[in-house]
Amino acid sequence: MDIFLQQIINGLVLGSMYALVALGYTMVYGIIGLINFAHGEVLMVGALVSWSVIGLLQPLLPPWLVLIIALIVACVLAAALNYSIEKVAYRPLRNSPRLAPLITAIGMSILLQTMAMIIWKPNFKSYPTLLPSTPIQLGGASITPTQIMILVVTALTLAALMWLVHATKLGRAMRATAENPRVAALMGVQPDRVISATFIIGAVLAAIAGVMWASNYGTAQHTMGFLPGLKAFTAAVFGGIGNLAGAVVGGILLGLIEAIGAGYIGDLTGGVLGSHYADIFAFIVLIVVLTLRPSGLLGERVADRA
Repeated sequence: MDIFLQQIINGLVLGSMYALVALGYTMVYGIIGLINFAHGEVLMVGALVSWSVIGLLQPLLPPWLVLIIALIVACVLAAALNYSIEKVAYRPLRNSPRLAPLITAIGMSILLQTMAMIIWKPNFKSYPTLLPSTPIQLGGASITPTQIMILVVTALTLAALMWLVHATKLGRAMRATAENPRVAALMGVQPDRVISATFIIGAVLAAIAGVMWASNYGTAQHTMGFLPGLKAFTAAVFGGIGNLAGAVVGGILLGLIEAIGAGYIGDLTGGVLGSHYADIFAFIVLIVVLTLRPSGLLGERVADRA
């Protein structure tokens, strides 16, 4: 039971990070029908930018203040990067066949990885521990202050996003553009600005997830965004691509499935597979969902643009 409770905590922490990245995928897809496969690299840029800022400020300021400043700088630069990507790489192809922006997104992912490798070098970087490292006991399991921070920040971020989408003028414009961009434009909405704002919001979520990921695992590197990005896309499909609530549910469930599977995969396979095979669960889930329920658990919310 202690192992099970520990894996539940690990799964919630992991799923929270997946959910933040999955929201970026699902928001962009819900509005313009594009899968931004460079989104995982925005997570990586956020993590590496925060690592650089921490290295500069850590000797000068209190650790908690350094972490906040690093997070803000990472969000700003990630937002500027994603805005530029949308303007340069995706906007000219908006009316092209869907294969063209898909290939462009994959190429942009490779380009960002290469540029990050040039700027930050290919070696793994040790990410500083800025919060207390003494674990807190919960029953027979333990949780670190960093993991508590991840859960709290994720909850606050999700609440702020839902308020933004459902209770602000920008949120109404986003929903109108997702429904029908031409009609929204006739009603005074500027679809290009709404789409740019969507990319910026997705980048901020990815940067927050990147700082969390590096803080939780203690390392950062130029390829670190590929697998979390791929799993977050799986989570978005799992919950229902284009559905904000589905992205959150899909991310948390995928994190729980992966963590519980990692804890018991050795017993289930008689010791043939170890916990380092946990990545296979994400893709098993994707295959099962696409086979049995292609629209995801909560269904797609993609407008019919007649």
